[in-house]
Amino acid sequence: MRLELRVCQHCLDGDHGNERRTALLNDMVNCAEQIKEYKDVLDLDAVHIRKVRDDEPGKPAELPVVSATIQNDQIVLNDTQLVAEGQDGNMLVYTNPDDVLTVLAGNLDEISKAVTDDVTVDLSPIGAEIVSQANLGANRGDQEQSQ
Repeated sequence: MRLELRVCQHCLDGDHGNERRTALLNDMVNCAEQIKEYKDVLDLDAVHIRKVRDDEPGKPAELPVVSATIQNDQIVLNDTQLVAEGQDGNMLVYTNPDDVLTVLAGNLDEISKAVTDDVTVDLSPIGAEIVSQANLGANRGDQEQSQ
């Protein structure tokens, strides 16, 4: 199994002026880097993080999937996507930033159940809100104990 996160380097750096997007992309990259460090826990063969710039062709690092949308009657390649390839070769593609962050946080949640290390990632307030709404396993346990 393999994961590939693809993000716009300019958005990541805050060059495009969208603070929410910059915060989410940084959260995604931080989560993916932590997953990469503990990839063996999830039986992942590889975790790729591809930062795309305008002056590059933008092809994926490893997994041959590029998602697109139609904007103003033109095809536009998505600069943010998460591709998950399963053992059977099927690929899941996530293009919504909230979904991407939720999937990555879910992977970290699974890792946290298997190791004694602290694998948490400091998320932006926006990212933390998205993940809390997802009600992942570790969060559910905390909520159940507080009730």
